[in-house]
Amino acid sequence: MLETWALISLGGAFFQNLRSALQKHLTGKLSNSAAAYSRFLYALPFSLIYLCVVRYMTGDSLPDLNIEFFIFCVAGSVAQILFTVLLLWMFSFKTFAVGTTFSKLEVVVVALLGALLLKDSLSFTATIAIVICASGVVALSFGQNRNNIRTVTIQVFSRDTAIGLICAFFLGASVICFRGASLALQHNNIFTSAALTLAITLTIQTVVMGAWITWREPEQWHKLLQHWRWATVVGAAGILASICWFTAITMQNASFVRSVGTIELLFTYLFSTRIFKEKVSSFELAGIVLIVAGILLLLLKG
Repeated sequence: MLETWALISLGGAFFQNLRSALQKHLTGKLSNSAAAYSRFLYALPFSLIYLCVVRYMTGDSLPDLNIEFFIFCVAGSVAQILFTVLLLWMFSFKTFAVGTTFSKLEVVVVALLGALLLKDSLSFTATIAIVICASGVVALSFGQNRNNIRTVTIQVFSRDTAIGLICAFFLGASVICFRGASLALQHNNIFTSAALTLAITLTIQTVVMGAWITWREPEQWHKLLQHWRWATVVGAAGILASICWFTAITMQNASFVRSVGTIELLFTYLFSTRIFKEKVSSFELAGIVLIVAGILLLLLKG
């Protein structure tokens, strides 16, 4: 029987995949930055509603906020925005595939930063499972981007690879900061801590990135409001994913949660192969096997 945190992590992976699929409907209608911003702007009202529902259902009062909580919230919010901006920037390169592959190493960053900043311990078996998952993610990305060993070897010291690794760092840092913020509340109800952390984080991200849009692309505000129907659907799917992620990382070591979350790539892969009837490459097959093996090892022995 799967533990609660693992089931919630699977839910997070599913809803994140759904959000990504829905967000494609905004492609071409909004700029890359505005499309990314829609996930924050339209998710914020849902996060506030969810916080109210959790508070009503539990009967808990909100925990006292503290400096450590705000530091983690701000750092995590900025790290996630920087990850998004860098990833979008990397897409503008003609040779972004290898960099994108290395950006998938977030789960390793989460494990390292979790141990360094939050003193989250890892057993030897759990460490092996995380490495296996990370290897599977990279292999699957190689196959999807049609890379080969020679291409990767040539570009391993390129600008794209460096930016990909920085992306992985910022994404991993955001996850650890969100877990740190939730734990800093020291509240006896996990759901209340996670809900409050999510609401505060989305508020910060909406304000910060909203200021960026206003400064750099003010014309996008009209388009963001014009396409509110699809943006609202994206926001709803996004908040469901975020609720799952924030709750799971409050319950459990974030590296465990994100390792289980790599199954999102399998959801994406299976969807694309079923719809587009694409052939399976050896890299992709190896990636699938490694991801499944890593997750099973983590759940059964980690």
